[in-house]
Amino acid sequence: MMKGYFITFEGTDGSGKTSVIKEVEKHFKSLGYQVLVTREPGGIRISEKIRDILLGREYPEMDSRTEALLFAASRRQHLVEKILPALEGNVVVLCDRYVDSSLVYQGIARGLGIDEVYEINRFAIENHLPDLTIFVDVTPEVAIARIFKNENREVNRLDLETRNFHDMTYQGYQTLLKKFPNRIVAINGDDTIENVSKAAINIIETKLSKLDGLK
Repeated sequence: MMKGYFITFEGTDGSGKTSVIKEVEKHFKSLGYQVLVTREPGGIRISEKIRDILLGREYPEMDSRTEALLFAASRRQHLVEKILPALEGNVVVLCDRYVDSSLVYQGIARGLGIDEVYEINRFAIENHLPDLTIFVDVTPEVAIARIFKNENREVNRLDLETRNFHDMTYQGYQTLLKKFPNRIVAINGDDTIENVSKAAINIIETKLSKLDGLK
């Protein structure tokens, strides 16, 4: 059986990517695709436990390398337990964050280095990179305002980082756009959720139209 299609969504905290994913899921399910939505860190029992530690506001003392290793460990379990079986079952997987988040947050914003963090994650994911990554491009000013405006949103440990940290994550994504132009596509996240979702859907439809056997 043909493997499915692995799509990841990236963006700074407050970019709105999670809301976009919901609209993308709804659209492609209506067209008859099998769709799985998941997230990182998390997605399965073990990884959700690691998520609690990683994002918990009660752990401000966490070392940067510890943080990078925990993200990679969570990612490995999530990949083998949930993502790979879904892809083997011909499913379109929509994942809220993946390895690019570690390259940006720990590699660039934490100053550990992209290559160093990629090596940690290469061990975790082997050769399993996304088929497509959609970057929801929102400036730090807008993203930070959204974080604290949304009363229903969990404000986690990374949300409370300095403005410089948020600026560095944004610039980190710009670096990845140049580094992986064939895989990562940016869409303007400053627009309404409806328009941002349509932009993502149009990109994905173009990719899926070239494939057979996913429905």
